[in-house]
Amino acid sequence: MLKEIVRYPLGVKGVSTDEFLEVKSPFNHEVIAAIGQANEKAIDKAIGLAKECFTKTMRLMPAYKRSEILAKTSQLILANADDLARTISLEGGKPMKDARIEVQRAAGTFAVAAELAMHLDGEQIPMDRSPGNEGRLAMVLREPLGIIGAITPFNFPLNLVAHKVAPAIAAGNAVVLKPSSQTPISSLKLRALLIEAGLPEDALQIIPCRGSKGTALVTDPRIAMLTFTGSAQVGWDLRKQIAPGVRIVLELGGNAGVIVHDDADLDAAVKAICRGGYSNAGQSCISVQRVYVQEKVYEQFLKDFAAAVKALKVGDPLDEATDVGPVIDEPSAVKTVEWVKQAEKSGAKILAGGKIIAKNLMEPTVLSDTTSEMNVVCQEIFGPVVTVMKYTGIDEAIAAVNDSRYGLQSAIFTKDLEIAFKAARQIDAGGVIINDPSTFRADHMPYGGRKESGIGLEGVRYAIHELTQPKFICLNLPPIS
Repeated sequence: MLKEIVRYPLGVKGVSTDEFLEVKSPFNHEVIAAIGQANEKAIDKAIGLAKECFTKTMRLMPAYKRSEILAKTSQLILANADDLARTISLEGGKPMKDARIEVQRAAGTFAVAAELAMHLDGEQIPMDRSPGNEGRLAMVLREPLGIIGAITPFNFPLNLVAHKVAPAIAAGNAVVLKPSSQTPISSLKLRALLIEAGLPEDALQIIPCRGSKGTALVTDPRIAMLTFTGSAQVGWDLRKQIAPGVRIVLELGGNAGVIVHDDADLDAAVKAICRGGYSNAGQSCISVQRVYVQEKVYEQFLKDFAAAVKALKVGDPLDEATDVGPVIDEPSAVKTVEWVKQAEKSGAKILAGGKIIAKNLMEPTVLSDTTSEMNVVCQEIFGPVVTVMKYTGIDEAIAAVNDSRYGLQSAIFTKDLEIAFKAARQIDAGGVIINDPSTFRADHMPYGGRKESGIGLEGVRYAIHELTQPKFICLNLPPIS
C-alpha cells in the first residue's frame, strides 16, 4: 500500500531511515502519505546542521536578505494556495473553506515578518546621566538567540508552523521543527517554498516523529529556545525537561469563556459564537467553549443558537459546502462524547448533537444547564461542543469566566462601553475580545496565555522579541575638545 501513496524521505542530510509515519485522512482514514521518521541520530544531525548554518550564515545574513526571503515565501504560499489548502484539509480534516483562510493567514504571517525583519531596532543609552560617564557612548542591540527548537500541533498545520518559523528567520535564527506526526505534510511543503525563496537549506530542519522520539530535541543544550504549541499537560512537562539556560515559550490550552450581555446584538452574537465554537470542529485553543448569557436573553439565545448549530453542514472536509469536518482521530471523538454523556447524567441538557456520526465525525453539540465541575466546562474539550449557562449580573459572569485554570482568550458581547471595559480589565486572560468570538486572532497581534495557558508571547513582532536577546555595548571615547 505504501508504494501507491506519496512518500517523503527524511530530509536531514546524511541520515536515512527505513521507518515511515503513515499520514491518514481523519475523514475516511485512508493513508495519504508516508513520511520518513526521524530518530535520535537524525535529530542530533539536524541540530548540528542548523547550528553550523546559524554560525556561518544566518547570524551574518543582512536584514534586507532575510526580508526578501520571507516576502518571497509569502508570495509563493499564495501562488500555491489551492495545493496547500487541499493538503491541510486532507491531513487535518479541516473544511476547505477554513483551510483556504489558513493559507491566506500564513502568507500574511510571512509578509508581516518580512517587514519586521527590517526593524530589529535597539536603543541608545544616555550614559551622561551620571557623573564620570560624559565620554561614554552606549547602545543596546538585539541579536538572534541561535537554534530554535519548535514543536507544532495538528490543528493549524501551516499557519502555526509559520508563527514559529517566520519570526525566527526574521530575527536571524535557524530552526529545527517537529511538526505534529498527524499533519507533517504542510510543513514539508512550506520548507520547500522557503528554500525556493532563497533560505539556506540547513536553516530549517524538519524532524517528523511520534511523541517521545522527539525528546532529543527538547533536552539538547544546543537549543537556545524551545517554542511549543499544544496541550497544557505536555507543555508544562516539557518545561521540566529542557537543559539549563534554554528559554521556553509555551502556547497551551484553554476553555474560553464568552459573555453575552442582555444589551448585545443577539443575532450577531449567535452567528459569531457558532463560528467560534465549531470551526475546525472546535479544535482550537481559543475555541468558544463556555458561554454565559444574561438571564433576560438566555432563552432566546438558546433557541437561536441551537437552530444555528443544527443548520451546520457536517461531512467531507474536501466538500466546499462543509462547515464542520472530523476531529483529528477516533479516540478524541470517543472522549468528547463520553464527556457529553457524563454531563447529561449530571443534569445537563443536550439541545443539539451529542453523537458520533461515523468514527471521528461528530455532531456539533450544544449543552445547557451545565455546571462548573463538569468536564465539558472545567476541562479543555477540543471538540465541537459548546456549553451555555445563565447569569444575573455582570460581576457573576466575570467571576464565572475567571473560574478556570486556563487564561488564554475570552470575549464579551455588549453595546455598553462601561461593561465592556469592566470585563476587559477584570477577566484574567491574555486577551479579551469585545463583540467578536474568543477565536478572533490577527496574526500580528500579541497572543499568549496566563495561568496554565502558557508563558511568553506569539504574534510576529512579539515573537521576534522572544527570539532575540539584548546586548549592551559601551564605548569610552576621548572627550570632545
